[in-house]
Amino acid sequence: MTSAPTGALQLVVGDEELLVARAVAAAIAAARAEDADAVVTDHAAAEMTAGDLLAAVSPSLFGGRRVVVVRDAQDTRKELAAALNEYAATPDPEVVLVVTHAGGAKGKALLESLREAGGVVTNAARITRHRERLDFVRDEFRRLGSRVSDDTAEALLAAVGNDLRDLSAACGQLIADTDGRVDVQTVARYYRGRAEVSGFTVADAAVVGDLAGALEALRWALHIGVDPVPIADALADGVRTVARVAGAGRGSVNQIAGTLGLPPWKVERAQRQARGWTPEGLVEAMQIAAQCNAAVKGGSDDRGYALESAVFAVAAARTAGAR
Repeated sequence: MTSAPTGALQLVVGDEELLVARAVAAAIAAARAEDADAVVTDHAAAEMTAGDLLAAVSPSLFGGRRVVVVRDAQDTRKELAAALNEYAATPDPEVVLVVTHAGGAKGKALLESLREAGGVVTNAARITRHRERLDFVRDEFRRLGSRVSDDTAEALLAAVGNDLRDLSAACGQLIADTDGRVDVQTVARYYRGRAEVSGFTVADAAVVGDLAGALEALRWALHIGVDPVPIADALADGVRTVARVAGAGRGSVNQIAGTLGLPPWKVERAQRQARGWTPEGLVEAMQIAAQCNAAVKGGSDDRGYALESAVFAVAAARTAGAR
């Protein structure tokens, strides 16, 4: 469980549902750790009145801790907003008031006034960047007592998709079904039936020299009906990107990304994939990928064989360069 911040007034800001739910649950758990009988009331701001707030925060005849959750404060009406501001000025120490807000411009004045009143903020903003999703996956495994590499996190994202609830569930399931040692092969074994297997899965394995993984992904992709053309395109793009990033010289990820016109996450991944390659090996690999592309798009009698041969050749070019 995510550790909760302390304070009588807690603000959960953002619209990533899983993160909002966890922040609220953590606040409730913290209150019940102090008082197992803490009473929780949950309200939608759009339907709540100033009277409802007063009733929720008023002392109980039986005493004890209380948690009052006000959700979607951006929908708060003027009367309730005034009541929240008035209460926040002198909160009851026996009450934990948790206010969630989507984080946009709507209702921003209320959010700022509650923050200025001492509200402790938990960020629950929507995760949109690839690097942030990778960090989320790695943090999930860490939270569950395990650690995974970036490549393993990449594999899980490719297999499961970007929804945080699905990713969280997948992390938990993998930990439950293994001894906690999760790697790229583990992800491939458990998620080999997912339709998201694509040319990029094949290319990512091929360019790091994982011949077995690349062949397994290729054969499965062809089996489930992935068109050979995008697989060939992905292989060519993967090799070309590694070559471009490797040839860009030194500099920060953002500088290289700006120069090459690539997103920073793609530069970071290509930098990892470039380890073990020589310039000669990359030139050979680009020629192999170009020949494969021509064969697949030119109507080769066996496009699957052309792709498989290219995967073998790319892996061999990397291995030869590493010697």
